[in-house]
Amino acid sequence: MILVNGEPHGEVAMTVAALLNEMSIDQRGIAVAIDGEVVHRSEWTEVMVRDGVRVEIVTAAAGG
Repeated sequence: MILVNGEPHGEVAMTVAALLNEMSIDQRGIAVAIDGEVVHRSEWTEVMVRDGVRVEIVTAAAGG
């Protein structure tokens, strides 16, 4: 089972980019971490999201 922001999201392995596309997430202004390690945007089409990992998707917000 893949967990995305704490919620179950199935068991199919896919790239980070494919996961974001499947979830209809705008890729601008976000950061992605897998099991606590940030995945650089340049690696989203290569890094695989596999069964048993925790994915955190964080959106940047203006303000302070």
